Formats: sequence, C-alpha cells, structure tokens
Amino acid sequence: MLIDDIIRIAKEAGNIMVTAVRPKIMEKSGHANFCTETDEKIQAFLFGELGKVLPEAAFLGEEDGQDVFSEKMESGYCFVIDPIDGTSNFIYGYRPSVISIALLKDGNPYMAVVYNPYDDIVLSAKAGEGAYANGERIMSSEAPLSDSLAVFGTAPYYAGLQERTFEIAKKLLPQCVDLRRSGTAAWDMCCVAMGHCSLYFELRIQLWDYAAAALIAQEAGCIVTDIEGRPLSYKGPTSALCRAQGIKEIPECFHG
Repeated sequence: MLIDDIIRIAKEAGNIMVTAVRPKIMEKSGHANFCTETDEKIQAFLFGELGKVLPEAAFLGEEDGQDVFSEKMESGYCFVIDPIDGTSNFIYGYRPSVISIALLKDGNPYMAVVYNPYDDIVLSAKAGEGAYANGERIMSSEAPLSDSLAVFGTAPYYAGLQERTFEIAKKLLPQCVDLRRSGTAAWDMCCVAMGHCSLYFELRIQLWDYAAAALIAQEAGCIVTDIEGRPLSYKGPTSALCRAQGIKEIPECFHG
C-alpha cells in the first residue's frame, strides 16, 4: 500500500537525521531561520524515493527553492515535504525534530506521515480512515481545557507577531494546566492528536509545517482551523488552531 511505502521512506529518512554529525548550517531570511545540509540531504532523498512510488506526483519542499505552491499543484497528486521540522532543535540537540510528509490529492489532504526518529514514533493517516501511532488507532482527548496542557508556536521568523502571540499565551495560561512549546509545529499538532495535550496554536506557519499533521489531527477527532475558525487552505502560510474533542468552542483569548 502507498501509505506503507511512505512510512518506510520516512523511517529511512529518519535514519539520515539521527546519524548526522555536525552538519553545515546556513541561514535563511527571518530571525533564527536555519537550514542545514542534512535538511537538504533528507529532502533530496525524499523527493527521489517518493518519486519512485508515485511518479506522477508534484513536489513542494521547504528547501532548495522548491517552496512555492503553484496552480498545477491544485490538481492530481502533490507531496508536501518538511525534511526536518524543528531544524533549530536539530542543530542544538533539543528534541524532538520530525520528518513531515503530506500527500495532497486535487489540493486536499489525502495521506500523511509524521515521523519522530528519536522516539521511533510514526504518526499516519489517510483521509476518512482514521489516525494511527505506530499502527495503533489514536483519538484526541475529551478532557476540557481546564484539565489539559496546551502547546503553542512563537512564529519566530515573523517579529511582528510576537506581541500578539504572547498576549494570547498569557491569557490562555490560567485556563489550562500549563503551556508547552516543542519547537516543531507538526509534532505539537500530533501531540494534540495523541491526547497528550488539547490545544495548539501558532499565528503563522507554512504549508509544509501543517499539511501532514493537520490531517492526522483531524482523523483523530480534532478541529483544525486558522485562529479565526476558518478552514485551512492547503495552499500556503496560515495561522493554525488545533483543538481536541473536548474543546468545543474557540477560547475567548483568540477573539479580537
């Protein structure tokens, strides 16, 4: 099955990540926005291997100038790749970092794999067929926000969003058990899917950050929207709000 091939390839890519030694670091635009030679190596590997199992698919990836969503990607198959989501974590040895692979079909999420090679956890989903962690069905938590952890991303490459991000976080903290931040949007969203926490938000993330994890979360019963409650576009950057089953309404701190 195609999903099994994607999982296999993600695991092989994960081995490249965990065996990398002192990769060369390059900076991109934006505060602390890094790329390493390992990001580029994994992306090239994924493009090559996934192209063998689905030759007709287009590819969108974060690195090497292949990060622009085009009109032709709205029809047929398109792989959306983040070779290392959590590159800063990877550089500094702060876990986790994950490999994110989404497959869009006619512009909509169709299959998804997020692999955390440090803990050997594979999250996977196919539209309409549920979400899985290492082959076991997962569902998000039914606990209320007051009995849950919440996670958030700081949109670190967009300085203009910092004040609002931390204002929301400040208001959210008394409503939940505590706040967490992992440094990888895909993993944060998957943690909501697995029931470890009940809410994730970030004011700006890219398509490769959310395409796979959003499908996994939705298949685990989560509600995934932008912070205004609108559906995600799967065409480019967006804000993101992922709520577990137990959080029926968007908390007040996101309004205004």
